[in-house]
Amino acid sequence: MSCILISASGCKKYIDVNQNQNQPIDVAEAQILAPIELDISSSLHAGNVAVIVQEYMQVAALNQVAPNAGTYLMYNSDMDGDWTNLYVTCLNNLVTLNTKAVASGKTNYAGIAKILTAYCLGTGTDLWGDIPYSKAFGGTTNLVPTYDAQKDIYTQIQSLLDAGLADIAKNGTIAPGGDDYFYAGDMTKWTKLAYTLKARYYMHLTKAPGYTAAAQAQLALTALEKGMQSNDDDLKMTYPGAAGTENPWQQNFISASTIVLGATFVDGLKTRNDPRLGIMVAPALNTSLYTGLGQGLSTIGQLEDYSRPGSFYGATGANNYIVNYSEALFIKAEATLITSGYALAAPIYQSAVLSHMTKLGVSTTNANSYLANRVLTTGNAEQLIIEEKGIANFLSLENFTDYRRTGYPVLPAVPNALSAIPRRVLYPQVEITSNPQPQQTAKLTDRLWWDVQ
Repeated sequence: MSCILISASGCKKYIDVNQNQNQPIDVAEAQILAPIELDISSSLHAGNVAVIVQEYMQVAALNQVAPNAGTYLMYNSDMDGDWTNLYVTCLNNLVTLNTKAVASGKTNYAGIAKILTAYCLGTGTDLWGDIPYSKAFGGTTNLVPTYDAQKDIYTQIQSLLDAGLADIAKNGTIAPGGDDYFYAGDMTKWTKLAYTLKARYYMHLTKAPGYTAAAQAQLALTALEKGMQSNDDDLKMTYPGAAGTENPWQQNFISASTIVLGATFVDGLKTRNDPRLGIMVAPALNTSLYTGLGQGLSTIGQLEDYSRPGSFYGATGANNYIVNYSEALFIKAEATLITSGYALAAPIYQSAVLSHMTKLGVSTTNANSYLANRVLTTGNAEQLIIEEKGIANFLSLENFTDYRRTGYPVLPAVPNALSAIPRRVLYPQVEITSNPQPQQTAKLTDRLWWDVQ
């Protein structure tokens, strides 16, 4: 008997020794959440497709001769990395996080997983339209999932946000700490974010088939009663700034890159004498002037002749703002405009502009002087609300959605453009090859389901 025990013990030690500690087969919720949040910030909110969208919105420009992304040249393979990041890195891991958190009773982690899943789905469907979700995470049981209609994705987004709020309301005793890069486990802030996202996605459907602007606006206003209340509630990622930890937009606009700020955006700030110009935009290195690059040019200039983002957004250690309080106020202003008219929307709109200027350190005097020339009227209210929202949402994918659903800001035609301004991005080649679906024939100029004007 003693020999058998010794033999069994030796076998156990042998098996333990051959487990690779660098490739664990199971990890705790904290080890899943942190890298997901980092990827959402760096690769989804500030990745390849985000840069291309900034070119569509004429906020950024490529110092390359046409044709290029700024003149709407895109190949399906250009979207391969973005799709893989959305599904493999973000959504698949969020599904795993939610499953694990539900099983272990960590309701705060489960709530966060659902809220971030809703955000990722919203980002994906607003770029591609119909996308896989309900049948997408069955593993090898279904390698060719059909796509959910965008209308159904929007229903899922609201359901996920409600379920996430219900999880948080259970007041679980275990909350994230340092593994939550966004809010450090502050579940009150996660709750405010969820309600703000609910308002955002309600407003996306003001012109969608089967919906009315008044009903969607009222839903948004009700949600915002529990949404973000100050700049302290911003969903942002803070980057230390050391090598390997730089802000992703700083990396997108570094001197080795061919991307600079677009003339439409920079000239807009200059024309309006916007006091945020010197904070949001850095002067060109060669001229010390605030100069944006035009889209679709047939010749290229010196990169140092053009501006890049200022230090508030473009420094190595700058924050990356994903959802911010100013957006919540602009949503409220637009919703109030729809339900009650421009006069009641005006003070909310002013508060929205001031919230962004305060965050940037603009003086009250300069802010008020600017607003005196940006007064809402019955004829310009929607335009000014969306224009100012776009400035406060600098570098956000949300601006592309607002442009498509409202037509603002008004963008000039791009020389040498291959088409009209895109209404979406192409489905990736990797998905077309591995999971062919009828929706994948969509062109850049095809409208999404909610994109009705």
